[in-house]
Formats: sequence, C-alpha cells, structure tokens
Amino acid sequence: MSSIVNVVLPIFALILLGYLCRRTGRLGETAASEINRFVVWLALPSLLFKATATASWEAIWHPGFIVAFTAGCLGVFAVTLLYRMAQRRSLVDASLDALSASYANTGYMGIPLCVLLLGDEALQPTLISCLIVLCILFAITIVCIETGLHAGQSVGHTLLKVGRALACHPLVVSPVLGALWALSALPLYQPLEQLLDMLGAATAPAALVSLGLFLAHSQTGRSDGVWPIVAIKLLVQPLITWFLAFVVFELPPVWAYSALLLSALPTGTGPFMLAELYKREAALVSRVILFSTLASLVTLSACLYLLGL
Repeated sequence: MSSIVNVVLPIFALILLGYLCRRTGRLGETAASEINRFVVWLALPSLLFKATATASWEAIWHPGFIVAFTAGCLGVFAVTLLYRMAQRRSLVDASLDALSASYANTGYMGIPLCVLLLGDEALQPTLISCLIVLCILFAITIVCIETGLHAGQSVGHTLLKVGRALACHPLVVSPVLGALWALSALPLYQPLEQLLDMLGAATAPAALVSLGLFLAHSQTGRSDGVWPIVAIKLLVQPLITWFLAFVVFELPPVWAYSALLLSALPTGTGPFMLAELYKREAALVSRVILFSTLASLVTLSACLYLLGL
C-alpha cells in the first residue's frame, strides 16, 4: 500500500497545484487550454518521437505480452465505444469515453510502480505498454474522432478530410516519424536528443497541472456515467489481461505481473488532452481521471495482495 501511495501522491500534488493556481488567480482562465496545447503540440510529440526512434525490434517484440496487454486495452475500448453509442452519444464523445476506460497511466505511474515492485526487469514490459497506449490507442481514438467530426458527408469526402487531419496531427505524425528514424538506423544527434528529453519530461507534469486548472472551473458539462467507466478501467481491463497473460499465454512471472499491474492502473491524462484539444465537454473525462486514481489505491493494493507482492 505504501509503495502505491508514494507513486499516487505526486499525481494528486500536481493536480492540486494547478487547482490552487487557478483559484488564487496565479494562472488565468485560458491557462488550462494553453498548457494543454503545449503538451499536445510540443511535449508529447517529443516523447513519442524519442520513444519510437530509439526502440529496437528485439526490445519490443514480445508477442505474448503485446497481445495480452493490447487485447485488454482494445477490448475495453471497443465495448465502451459501442455501449456509449447505444446510449445515443456521438461518435466523438463515445470515443473519448472509450479512451477514458482503456487508457492506463503507464508512464507516470506504471514505470515507477513496476520497477519499485518487480525490479529493473520490469522496465522493458512497461516501456512496451507505453508505446501501445500512446501510439495505438491514441491513433485509433483520433481516427474515430475525426470520422465523427466529418460524419454526414460523402464517403470519399469523409476519407479525404480524415486523412488530411491525421496527416497533420502531431500525436499521429510524431511516432510515425520516429519509427522511420528507427528504420534508418541513424543515431539521434546529442543536441536533438537533449531537446526531446527536456520537452518529453514536461508532458506528465504539464498535463496534470492543466487538469487541476480545469477542475478549478465550475463544472457544468456532462458528468454522468463516471463510475461505470472507472469500474471498467479498474476491474474489467485487468481481468481480461490477467486471463490472457496468466492462463492463455502463461507468460514468465515478471512479464505476467507487469501486464496485470499496468492494465490495472488508473486513467492517464491522454483523454483529457484530446477532449480539450477538440473542444469537447471534459467534465466526465476529468472526473474519471481523478476518481480512478483515487480508487486505484484500493484496487492496486488488492492486486498486489493477490500476487503476493
């Protein structure tokens, strides 16, 4: 329990700092959106480019782990998307809800927690999970959102608009460029690598402060259905991943434990970033992040108890 609290407390502290800065007028009404734009256009693309540009095929090719973790993410995403659309939510809003239910906080919480509990051997599966969450889940969500925004037009016109939007989207372009750089086998020049490290390191703190700034505003948007999404994230996704990692693929202990712990993490700030970027109601998304992080103190402790860690 103490190890989880040590990882969770800095997250709440950054959210609280953003909240207090807005309440005391230290940061203005547009600060949440502007800081979020910094994350989306500079910090997170730098992190994605560096992660993919420096990844080797040997390091990331672990099929059992990849399938177990990815299937948990995409399974929950698909079910939540269909469930929300059945409730007559638009494809755009349903996509953000689905991302909230499947987007684990693998970077800011996963890396310190898994390394602390399982040792340095857990760093590799954690980095793979970060790539899956940041690249695959983001890309699928952005495709769904752009498709929803251009719904009602002809198929050809819709495909053209969606393709054009994706080709200009920093969260899609940056990992693609990083993968191309990795294929070239060229090393990153030291000044460029340092620049990417500096910008990438600002991603999580800036996103969490932006979330706190948003929460300081009076919340008038949609906030129904928070707890079902929190339950799906903290209970359903880990159950799917546990079945695949432990029963179907029988992964080695460190990889199986990492898959389960990473899937059981609360929702990260990614859904909030996209909600702000696309000017959608972010009340539900922000509450899912906040409440799932708080509830994860209990669910993650239960996971550690069952695993004997």
